[in-house]
Amino acid sequence: MQKKVSKDIIEKWLKGWSLSRDLPLPFQYKSGFKVDVNDEKQKARYVFAELNDDFFQLANSIEEPWVFLKVCASFDDFKDKVSEKWKEQPQGYMMSCVSPMNFSNAILHDAYSLELEEYNSTFVVKIVTKDNELASIGRVVIVDDLAVYDRISTEINHKRKGLATFLMKELEKIALSKGVSKNFLVATEQGKSLYGSLGWELYCLYTSVVIPSEKSKN
Repeated sequence: MQKKVSKDIIEKWLKGWSLSRDLPLPFQYKSGFKVDVNDEKQKARYVFAELNDDFFQLANSIEEPWVFLKVCASFDDFKDKVSEKWKEQPQGYMMSCVSPMNFSNAILHDAYSLELEEYNSTFVVKIVTKDNELASIGRVVIVDDLAVYDRISTEINHKRKGLATFLMKELEKIALSKGVSKNFLVATEQGKSLYGSLGWELYCLYTSVVIPSEKSKN
């Protein structure tokens, strides 16, 4: 795990995250970044590469629900320094990988086929059944020299068939075709083991906190 998190990498990843979702690009907020998400359950997100005065001042000033604070640190590192109004979200893991990934058995069964789309520097790979049912989907966004992998998922009735591994292989092919071999993503607890098996390494913890609405607390 990195001792010093690169602010440059965080900015590129966040730009890829925004492009993938067709959202406004991030802009600098003091030593961190902000994205106006404008969603009912995520109005905005502030992202910091480290815990500092800017992070804590912001945490003290926000009263509005569904504004997320995100930081490359453990919740234990700051839980006693912010108000209890802030609720921890499921742990995230920033991960990195330099190609090639480890694909020992990445084969697509004849029951599936690939579909490709492109928008906003974002390349979408879909795995669909012969009946055109979506089985697995993922995106890679090229941001300068970084390939940002995002929104990778497999439908529950198509899990354990190697689809996610094959999907990652196809996404990596796209990145390499653009001359990019540095890869980055944020994994959930569940996804971390898959990416680890492909050769990804933990870059840093990525912790999110938010003030839920009163209605959601009841």
